[in-house]
Amino acid sequence: MRQGQRCSNSKFNSSIGVILAAVGSAVGMGNIWLFPYRVGQYGGGAFLVPYFLFVALFSYVGLSGEFALGRLTGCGTRGAFDYALQTRGRRGGSLIGILPVLGVLGIAIGYSVVVGWVLNYTVGSLTGAVLTTDAADYFGTLAVSFGSVPWHLIAVTATAVILILGVSAGIEKISKFMMPVFFLLFLIIAVRVALLPGAAAGYRYLLAPDWSFLRKPETWVMAMGQAFFSLSINGAGMLIYGSYMKKSEDIVHHSVMTALLDTLAALLAGFAILPAVFSFGIAPNSGPALMFITLPRVFQQMPGGRVLAVLFFLSVLFAGITSLINMLEAVSDCLGQGLGLPRTLSTLLVGAVVFGVGLFLEALPDMGAWMDLITIYIAPFGAVLGAVFIYWVLGLGPLRQELMLGRERPLWRGFGLLAYCPWKSLPPVSSSRYCPAISLSRALASTEFLGCHTSTPCMSPLRAKSSARSKESNCSGCAITAMPPTSLMISATLTTDG
Repeated sequence: MRQGQRCSNSKFNSSIGVILAAVGSAVGMGNIWLFPYRVGQYGGGAFLVPYFLFVALFSYVGLSGEFALGRLTGCGTRGAFDYALQTRGRRGGSLIGILPVLGVLGIAIGYSVVVGWVLNYTVGSLTGAVLTTDAADYFGTLAVSFGSVPWHLIAVTATAVILILGVSAGIEKISKFMMPVFFLLFLIIAVRVALLPGAAAGYRYLLAPDWSFLRKPETWVMAMGQAFFSLSINGAGMLIYGSYMKKSEDIVHHSVMTALLDTLAALLAGFAILPAVFSFGIAPNSGPALMFITLPRVFQQMPGGRVLAVLFFLSVLFAGITSLINMLEAVSDCLGQGLGLPRTLSTLLVGAVVFGVGLFLEALPDMGAWMDLITIYIAPFGAVLGAVFIYWVLGLGPLRQELMLGRERPLWRGFGLLAYCPWKSLPPVSSSRYCPAISLSRALASTEFLGCHTSTPCMSPLRAKSSARSKESNCSGCAITAMPPTSLMISATLTTDG
């Protein structure tokens, strides 16, 4: 993309539309089943301390950065990366920009299958089938090869139709409807669950702090990973939504609001799920499998359980659809801009790929293997590239200028320092297999190819390591999380159910 040339003229019509679309992308099924489980697993209220800290950090600099690069260029990942490299007198950004999109595509393929499962459970709750069949048997007949084809197809088709309608008439309108309804339904469920006998034990499990967990590095690692991936910082999804923002929008404010509402959704899920589980004496450590097996058993025993089951799975469906919308939009924009295709055609092609590949992944073991491949090797690579291109290739100067548009108050003085903190703060991995992604990032960030783009000393730890260890390849403390919530769900389910 030539500098000054914009990829798209599509825009969100309102600030609330921007925020709710971003919240729709951020609020996923990981908020619903994984967050409560992690809170209870790692010290209850103590876990919330590092989680809130990292949500604040990643939203302020990470989410804002993706929004800003998208709005500055008016493009998705390929065009934005190309623009950033051209500011350094280099080409090839559009090719590199395909990598984050491939990660999002891979996740979308697996995610679409899960959304199909949720759709099945929503309809099954309406008909009563979910509540009259053994929960394990019900899920066992669904999560097998070609066991969810019609539901899977409906989920992908519905998402594609929304995208074909466009940014304002499709993405914005559906987000304005689905996200408020999501919060309302979960609030109703949380209030009803609070009246159950024994619910107080669930609140204690969720909130009572065990401060000893703060001394365990694993607690901080899990909090970082949950915060990072909960905000959908992947180098593609939020970047494309940023390209649809008007120049009058306050990016930092929208990033903070997205983080607040995303966190609220996670807390509501915890207040709705765990007290119900404890009320009926079911183990709270069943992990992500609790949504498809444990909770249906709870609804079967609960007075008015059928109504609550419908509300619950409908709210989860809305969260899944809005997240899938963002994924498919990022990929279809990349395809459309790269091949010069109209929105309808590019969306249909992407939808066909997502459904066609996902069709062979409907069995739970296949799903687990696929999501592990994508989230361990491909998606983290794209997330790292996004950070590199925002803060090292483009640099802090242009980014600051973009962030100040539509904003009355100046950025906090420490923004520049915080902008590079995620490189130190992201969860470490335990295997050298992640080193290729980090090695490329180091190469991009620390050679003469980039240089330092701020008037203040460069705070990049990557650059510091490179200077101190000129040609040494060091993978210790690689800053990337292995598995976002969707993959963790699949893996935990595989482990739990054999």
